[in-house]
Parts: sequence; C-alpha cells; structure tokens
Amino acid sequence: MAPSNLPSIFNATTQDIEMLLAAQCHLGSKNLQTHMEPYLWKTRQDGVNVLNIGKTWEKIVLAARIIVAIDNPADICVISARPYGQRAVLKFAAHTGASPIAGRFTPGSFTNYITRSFKEPRLIIVTDPRTDAQAIKEASYVNIPVIALCDTDSPTEYVDVAIPTNNKGRHAIGTVWWLLAREVLRLRGTLLDREVPWDVMVDLYFYRDPEAEAEDKVEEEKLPGVDEEGPAAIESGFQQSGGGDWEAPAAGFAGAAAPTGNWDAAAAAGDNNDWAASAGQPAGEWANESAKETQW
Repeated sequence: MAPSNLPSIFNATTQDIEMLLAAQCHLGSKNLQTHMEPYLWKTRQDGVNVLNIGKTWEKIVLAARIIVAIDNPADICVISARPYGQRAVLKFAAHTGASPIAGRFTPGSFTNYITRSFKEPRLIIVTDPRTDAQAIKEASYVNIPVIALCDTDSPTEYVDVAIPTNNKGRHAIGTVWWLLAREVLRLRGTLLDREVPWDVMVDLYFYRDPEAEAEDKVEEEKLPGVDEEGPAAIESGFQQSGGGDWEAPAAGFAGAAAPTGNWDAAAAAGDNNDWAASAGQPAGEWANESAKETQW
C-alpha cells in the first residue's frame, strides 16, 4: 500500500485494512478503464486487476468530508438499483439521515417536478455507475455532484468522486458503505473518539437472500418429537387413552349392538316386525302402503 497523503488523524487502522482485504474490496475485474488506472496496484497473472487499498481509504475519507459539509442530511440521496447494495443503502440512510432510493430508479426523479418521487438533492451517492446510469445522467442535467463506488471497468463519466473498490461482491459493497457511514458519524461528532469502536456490526450492511432466510425459518418452526394421530383415529373418531389402548365405544353408539350371527336366522325369528314397531305404526300398514303404490 502506498503511503497515505492524509493527516495522521485520518489514517486507517490495521483492523480497517484487514477488513477491506477480507471483504475482497481490492479485487477488480479483468477489464480496465483508462480513468481507473491511477487506482491500480498491479495486475495478477490470471488477468485480474488489483486495486490500491490506500487509495480506497483516501477516497472514503474524502467522500465523508464532502457528506459532512452538507447541512441537511436529507439533501443527500443514496441510490442502489442492484440487490447487493439495497440493504447497505437503507442502513446508511437510517444511520446518517440520508434519503434512500433502493430498487428501480424512476426516470425524471431529478428533472421532472410532476413526478411523484421528485427530489432535489445536493449530493447523490451511487453503488454502481453502470447500473445507476440513469440517476447519474439526470444528476448531470441539474448539476448535482456524484460520488460512486467504481470498479476497474466502471464508467466514470459525470462522476466527481470515485471510490475504487469491488462493487460486484456483496461483502465488498457492504463493507465500503459501513466504513463510509462510520467515517461520517466520526466527523459529525456522533462518535466521540476515533478510538471508540462503532457498536453497529458490519454484517447489517451485507445482502441477505430472502429465500434462504425463509427456509431457515421453516426449519426452526418445526418442533421435533411431536406425535401426530394416525389416520385411523381421525376417521373413526376414537380417542387413544394414556395406556395406548383404544377406548371402548359408548353404550349408545349405534355400532355397539351390531349382530354377530346369521342375518337369515334373525329375520326368521321375526326381527322385521321390530323395524315397524320402532317407526310407531303396525306391521300391517306397511303391506297396505305397498299395495297402493303397486296399484298406481
């Protein structure tokens, strides 16, 4: 890393440099734009361009000093159309008071005052100049300064401050936004001392897959060891006692008095008359009604 051109109070600590390296903020792409050559450290044998971490830290401090110079934090608009930067943008806005635009950028938000999402920011910060090209283009129409996280292959037209970093990895994007938010709070005086660590973890700025979270939640909701009643118990309506044996049916249950012998023998014994008696009319009336139906 090249020697820093910043005052000693703004120098990065060893932990900050290790965090940037662990998040792979120094790894660019194989393509290289002409305007990004000053931020290049070297090119590996496999063709991957490696960025200078010292330049990345200097641009983070410069961007933080520009942000602090704006009196009203709501006049700062942070933008990310890519999913990897949307969570970081919302967290940055919550901690610094900026106005977030996470997701699709509505054309005309900076130029057409009839648009419902019309804004007049004094500064915009974008995650990817290529994806957020519409926001940068409209900012150039109304003379709004632009701070952008730029990779080695990112276009730098109309970008005033380029923070050289890997803007394709979820961890790299979240780490740079977290460091920028922490530096802004330090310069504003919210964090009393630069030696005091920030109580907000960098993991809050990382992108999280909602589908993976839903699967983990379903697995946690499953309770192991719960016995389900079998289909036989549901169909018959029987309840199982504590001993494991099925309880005997009630005395008034219709299936308890089912005959177990021969049906023909029961009919010869005159059981058919019992059906008529239970209906409340003599057996002879059944025969008369049958004769009338035959006549019709």
